[in-house]
Amino acid sequence: MAENHCELLPPARGGLGAGLGGGLCRRCSAGLGALAQRPGSVSKWVRLNVGTYFLTTRQTLCRDPKSFLYRLCQADPDLDSDKDETGAYLIDRDPTYFGPVLNYLRHGKLVINKDLAEEGVLEEAEFYNITSLIKLVKDKIRERDSKTSQVPVKHVYRVLQCQEEELTQMVSTMSDGWKFEQLVSIGSSYNYGNEDQAEFLCVVSKELHNTPYGTASEPSEKAKILQERGSRM
Repeated sequence: MAENHCELLPPARGGLGAGLGGGLCRRCSAGLGALAQRPGSVSKWVRLNVGTYFLTTRQTLCRDPKSFLYRLCQADPDLDSDKDETGAYLIDRDPTYFGPVLNYLRHGKLVINKDLAEEGVLEEAEFYNITSLIKLVKDKIRERDSKTSQVPVKHVYRVLQCQEEELTQMVSTMSDGWKFEQLVSIGSSYNYGNEDQAEFLCVVSKELHNTPYGTASEPSEKAKILQERGSRM
């Protein structure tokens, strides 16, 4: 008896072969494409090639009658839609962000993995023109940004010791977000020639962003004492 050998298809465009169809033989893959187009009960299935393969129902893709996917299923003559050799519709978009879009059309809920950016899903929702999903994602982005803006700003403080002649240069050359806070005189500790050299403690600070473990997020006790002393002078 003659053996039947399958010639495997290369992965779909985009380098992701984990979707349906990646690794199938030409005969089996073409068979799936034929099933999606065969009249009768199986005609409800539609196959999409979005860098990887997705298999879903025509009913799912037609949830929003104003969307690109609805027009695709209706074979809109104004919509330039090519198909690959398996009969799947070719869509040149990111398959990673298409997943949440397709799942929303399936069950009406917005589910975004933690490793995905909401802005990426919004970009796809706008491309496919799914108005209800666009609103949901925008609301989620506003909620996220609102929580971020409510986080109290933290500062890190430093106390620098300098002589009077160094003070102007030190303050004028502060950079990288550092800001002058307080100047405390600690008198003269020694004589330089015939003149006393006054010394100061200069308190500087800057806003603290994304500090792991919360280190140096509050001023030290020494900095607080110096600020209190300076305010009484």
